[in-house]
Amino acid sequence: MTEMSMPPNPSLWRRATAAYAKLLEILLAACVGSLVVPVTLQVISRYTPFIPSYIWTEEMARFLFIWTIMIGAMVGIREAQHFEVDVWPTLSRRAEAAVCIVARLGVLAMALVFVWAGLEFTRFAWNRTSELADLPLWMIHVAWPVAGVTWIVFAGEQIVDELKILVGVSR
Repeated sequence: MTEMSMPPNPSLWRRATAAYAKLLEILLAACVGSLVVPVTLQVISRYTPFIPSYIWTEEMARFLFIWTIMIGAMVGIREAQHFEVDVWPTLSRRAEAAVCIVARLGVLAMALVFVWAGLEFTRFAWNRTSELADLPLWMIHVAWPVAGVTWIVFAGEQIVDELKILVGVSR
């Protein structure tokens, strides 16, 4: 094999972010799977006297739903599956890279808002607990800054890739 045909050796950083993305996908599947239990119990409690309607299911479903949305958004940024509108569908690869960088800078701006406001949100909930399940609320509120930091990592990685295309380092 010549040097040009050898597969590139991914950096430690790339391997770490790929492993983190895989962990997020597993956590997303676990959250969605777990969400079935409290929602099913809620439905059953409404129509039968076997399960009291005041149990923890509504609160747990809400918390799992929040984490499902946030983890899904993290995975969506990693896979660049968020909503896009092709205004210029016939751009060169370098021009497309420039447009992608601008779009990802918008993602970075939103990520910074999530980190900053999310830390305040988490700090507000630090010594509070939920009403029914008595769970520490910071465990729910920390989803916002975690999502923001994750978006920064994933969008930053994509911006680096697009910059390489823009300056002609990669094809």
